[in-house]
Parts: sequence; structure tokens; C-alpha cells
Amino acid sequence: MCRVTGEDSVSAGLVPPDARTLLGVLRDAGPLTRAQLAERTGLARTTLTARLETLLGAGLVAPAGGAASRGGRPPGLLAFRADARRILGIDLGATHAVVGLTDLAGTVLASRAERLAVADGPHEVLGRVSELARSLVAGSGRPWTDVVGVGVGLPGPVEHSTGQPVRPPIMPGWDGFDVPALLRSELGVPLVLVDNDVNLLALGEHTSTWSTTDDLLFVKVATGIGAGIVAGGRLQRGAQGSAGDLGHVRVPFTHDTPPHGDADADLEALASGPAVARVLREQGVPARDADDVVELARHEDPAAVQALRQAGRDLGEVLATVVNLLNPGVIVVGGTLARAGEHLLAGVRETVYGRSTALATRDLTIVPATSKETGGVLGAAVMVSQHVLDGPAEP
Repeated sequence: MCRVTGEDSVSAGLVPPDARTLLGVLRDAGPLTRAQLAERTGLARTTLTARLETLLGAGLVAPAGGAASRGGRPPGLLAFRADARRILGIDLGATHAVVGLTDLAGTVLASRAERLAVADGPHEVLGRVSELARSLVAGSGRPWTDVVGVGVGLPGPVEHSTGQPVRPPIMPGWDGFDVPALLRSELGVPLVLVDNDVNLLALGEHTSTWSTTDDLLFVKVATGIGAGIVAGGRLQRGAQGSAGDLGHVRVPFTHDTPPHGDADADLEALASGPAVARVLREQGVPARDADDVVELARHEDPAAVQALRQAGRDLGEVLATVVNLLNPGVIVVGGTLARAGEHLLAGVRETVYGRSTALATRDLTIVPATSKETGGVLGAAVMVSQHVLDGPAEP
């Protein structure tokens, strides 16, 4: 359950509970006539008319021309208006911030990205992204009253019910900080939902590219390593919101795994951006961070290519177990290191297909993320959109 002050009144005020199913049909199926809506929903004519009037009055549904006529006046079509409201999406990484303004379908209408260190603390970071958000809304030509909510992704564990980070390892000063309260104060928007950034990347990728796939795993390989899990078509956060924390899983080395010094180690210590950069520095290759690793790989530096391939194998050692356990149809790999081309994914595929069961990998696809800089913004917007249009998630 998402327990954020003001949210229930927002979602209830935008779409009354008895009209949500009807709106959902229009969102999923596109423009339909009243007769088609009655057939799909089973609603009586008077009930259908009353609920449509509510949605039309809220501006969430509008006439969309006429359907093909079989003689006489063509029946009018009705369609969901994604443009009726706006959502602010905020994606925070270890060293970056992306703020976007979207419609109710998650289409990014405008965005701003900046280098911003999350280690600078919540007041400085959230103050700056609030400035960017105000700038985007001011430039949109739409009033603030059209903004129905703010979605935020953070690069660390988040208790989704409160929106508060919980002992995030790379976010000093953020533990237990009330992110929703500060953003409500800064932006004057009553609904603020916060989640782990990888969950939102998974949600965005599922919505934009893999909507027909019920079981998807999104893996982010950047400063840290984490996963977002979509199972049965729904994002799975776990009991406390910590599902998908792959970074501290011990890598199960095998007899044919190249030695790494330790008998085993956390995945993050072997395959994250800083870890790969450290391996290269130990070989005399100048690589300060993940961005340098990516640049070296794009120029086919042999050491960088080999280090990324090995990082992919190490990641694959953990993912092979995950595949056997969850049986996803798609694994999407994103994050900074995934932008280095196929080298990381080649290592992942090599190990996963070799170590997971034949049935689990028979139809498994392992692909790079399609969403780029605004992938987290899209996921944040989808989180808010689902909340205000479908209603709060049940506990």
C-alpha cells in the first residue's frame, strides 16, 4: 500500500472508483463507440452514460470522430485523453538527475538532465530538481493545477509505503529522509510517489517495449547493480520493497571461472562500473569510472572489452540462478555499462544460457534497454499514472 499524505484524495478526485474500469477499457483498446463500450463492460445504458459523463466532464475522455457507418449517421467514437493532465518524473542516479514532464500515458514532453551528485544530500539535490521541475512546467504553457503528481526514482533501497530511503549505501544523509514531504512543500503537488530507480526502469521498459510480456527482469549495471522484477504483468517490490537487490549477492565461482583474488565476492565488487574501472587501472589503463570504461570499449580497447566480457560472465553467474527461480521471458540490461555495446551482454548470455535449465532458457531473450536518458522518468510517470487512474495499490 502507498501511504503518502494527500494521495487518496488526488486519485479519488481524478477518477471515481466506479469509472476506473470504463476508463481502463478506453486506455487499452483505443477509441470505441458507446455500443462497443457497453458490450465490453456489460454496463447498462444509463450506467454507462452516467460514468461517461463523469469522465467527459473531467476532460479524461473526449469525442474522437466517427466510426465506419453501415448506413445512416456514423456512430461517434470516444477516446482517452492522455493530454488531459501532466506528471513530473524525477530520476536520480549516483551522479546525475533527469527531470521530465509527461502526459498521462508517460510520453515525455520535455526533460532536463544535469550532473548532480546524490551524495550532496537530500536538501541540495531535491532543491535543485525542484527548480528544474518548476522550469519545465513554466515552459509548458499549462497551469500547475494540471500536474496530478510527482514520481521519483532513487538509487538505493526505498520503503515504497512511505517514500523514505532505508540505509542507502551511496546516499549519505538520505536514510529515513521524508522525500515526499519535501517535494510536496517545494512543488505544491499533493501526490508524491517514490521508488527504487531500477523498479521504475523496469516499469518504463515493460510499458514502452515489452507490454505483452508478463514476466520481465530489468538489470541495471552502473555505480551499483540492481534488478526490477515484473511478474504476472505487475511490478513486484517484495514485502518491504527490497526485491531485486542483486548487488550484494555472492557470485558463485566455479572451477572454470577465472580467479578474482577472493574465493568469492559480492556481484557489485566484481561487475559494477567502479569495479570494472578498478580492474583496468590495475592493468595500467586510465579509467576513472564507468563512463571511461564505456568510452574505451567503444574504441575497442582490448583490456576494456575483456573486462566487460568478464563482468558480464560474473553477472550471468547470478542471473542464471534468478532465471531458474523466476523464469522471466525477457532480461533487459541497462545502466551505464550496458551502453558499451554488446560486450557486457555477450558475457551474460554465455553464462546464463550455459548454466540455467533448458526449459527456463528455451524462449528467453536477453537484450539491451531501449529506453535511454529518460527511461527512469517514463517509469516514474507510469507509476503515478497507474495510481491516479487505476487507484492506489492494495496492501
